[in-house]
Amino acid sequence: MTATQTITKRQGRAAEVPNAGRPTLRELQAWINRLATLPPEAASKELVKLAHHSHPKVRFYAVKNLARLKDPELHTFYVNIITTDKASEVRREAVAALGRIRKPATIPFLLKCLQDHDPAIVGQSIRGLLPFADQTRVAQGITDLGEHPNEMVRELVASLNNKGRATRSSEETEPRFPQFMQDTTVCGDVLAIMAPLPDACIHLTFTSPPYYNARDYTTYNSYDQYLALLETIFKQVHRITKEGRFFVLNTSPIIIPRIGRSYASKRYPIPYDLHPRLIKMGWEFIDDIVWVKPEASVKNRNAGFWQHRKPLAYKTNARTEMIMVYRKKTAKLIDWNIKQYADDVVEASRVRGKYETSNIWSIDPCFDKTHSAVFPFELCRRVIQFYSYQGDLVFDPFAGSGTLGEAALGLGRHFFLTEKDPTYFRHMQERLSRQASYAPSSPGLNTERSPLEEDGSSLKIDSTARLTS
Repeated sequence: MTATQTITKRQGRAAEVPNAGRPTLRELQAWINRLATLPPEAASKELVKLAHHSHPKVRFYAVKNLARLKDPELHTFYVNIITTDKASEVRREAVAALGRIRKPATIPFLLKCLQDHDPAIVGQSIRGLLPFADQTRVAQGITDLGEHPNEMVRELVASLNNKGRATRSSEETEPRFPQFMQDTTVCGDVLAIMAPLPDACIHLTFTSPPYYNARDYTTYNSYDQYLALLETIFKQVHRITKEGRFFVLNTSPIIIPRIGRSYASKRYPIPYDLHPRLIKMGWEFIDDIVWVKPEASVKNRNAGFWQHRKPLAYKTNARTEMIMVYRKKTAKLIDWNIKQYADDVVEASRVRGKYETSNIWSIDPCFDKTHSAVFPFELCRRVIQFYSYQGDLVFDPFAGSGTLGEAALGLGRHFFLTEKDPTYFRHMQERLSRQASYAPSSPGLNTERSPLEEDGSSLKIDSTARLTS
């Protein structure tokens, strides 16, 4: 009985033969997957033939299905594929197949693969060697990759090293924070406020820093000074953020108007200049979300071009801002963070109903007679809902009118907000005081003494336990 007949008999229907006409890759993949249902010897024979096919996808699926056999007799075959095939995905799958054999005879070649020019091959070789990690030569070979030029390889090695360290107790990993920070607003310099805060006390930070000289509420000597200050602040945010938790940053390129008709305006790409600094300090880039505003709500830069239509003078109306999502770098997966919560908290925090599935968020901006750049409530609501759990502490170091705090309370989270401008701070207090769960004059709720008050500073602190402003 032929391979085709065997498959047809097992499945009880005709199997499409891929050499009839021009089959699609999907059809070839389905055919190859069916071949894997043959008895091992027959499957191996057919799949080995396909592993030499002219199309790399066919070779890939053939080797992938061969790997399931875990056949030590294919050792030399895999070595030949890794050595001669030009397609990275085929070579990687052959390394994976070699690792699945789990025989000491595979160790020498897998160690050799650690020096491969393709980082994907190196990473797969590390995984194949893990069952033999107790052997000195294997452990040393993996450890030596700690300084590998590829960041993915370095991170894989670092994650393996972390797994060997003692884990924290369940009490230390529970989502807790200092009681004095709960539903608290502080007026003062954000660096001075963060300095005495303990490490790993914040679950989520969402903020929009002051624009560089684009609004009337802030002025910096230079763009470099502006970036350096934000870098210093965000390093402290990184310190006080819990392991694996999120930092969401709203910025956009801004335009400095020209000083006269004989001069050009200047545009600064703030999110793109901040990004490498954030990565360097230990934030891992997760997502870029584009906040889209109605065109009628933004400054018209296109009026001149609309009239003359002369090339080179085209300017767009800037309807978008960036919402950059970062995670405090860790070798642990998101599941590790989620498992720190009780089942009822996870259930209560689920995002229900319709939600935005793309990275394009169309949200109308908000305007406030006191503050010139207000967070839309809907923007805060989405970020809090997507990147925190009920009972978490969310932080905004440039809190302005306090929209983040208002949204946090409505979603069953707590807030810690800082703002240096006394006018904005008073406006924030008035706004939050209208929330039923925010009671600054309520005595006895939080008895823990705040380190923010221990140095006798002039910081104005307003929380559910005390009002010292």
